[in-house]
Amino acid sequence: MEKVVESGNTVQVQYKGYFDDKEVFDQSKDPLEFEVGKKQVIKGFEDAVIGMKKGDKKTFHIEAKDAYGEHKKEFIQKIPKQAVANLEDLKEGQVIGLQDKEGRQFMGKVISIGDEFIELDFNHPLAGKDLNFDIELIDIK
Repeated sequence: MEKVVESGNTVQVQYKGYFDDKEVFDQSKDPLEFEVGKKQVIKGFEDAVIGMKKGDKKTFHIEAKDAYGEHKKEFIQKIPKQAVANLEDLKEGQVIGLQDKEGRQFMGKVISIGDEFIELDFNHPLAGKDLNFDIELIDIK
């Protein structure tokens, strides 16, 4: 009997991710390998491979809530300009890394640069977006 993907298996997939308007946001060059059930990929992606066999291809849609979550207004923050290094190089739309007092790293997209504050969006870049994927199951271990 041919093996099918179940929780606990390590799988390899080739994939192409795109928005509803067909714009591609990511595509694998080498197979993506992950262990099913370990939350190493977004929930909707992990759910889609369960039951697949080696060589199977699948196209599926993931709503934002099962991908990177909804876009949250509370993740948009204003921080003092003096908290950011290299201000002279800063541009709207740029993604920058910040560190809090406990040493945790955060990535934020610069929304606006004011006289005293910088407004940053700490949502994942794909938050609030429905996603589509074409995948091929390359291997099951």
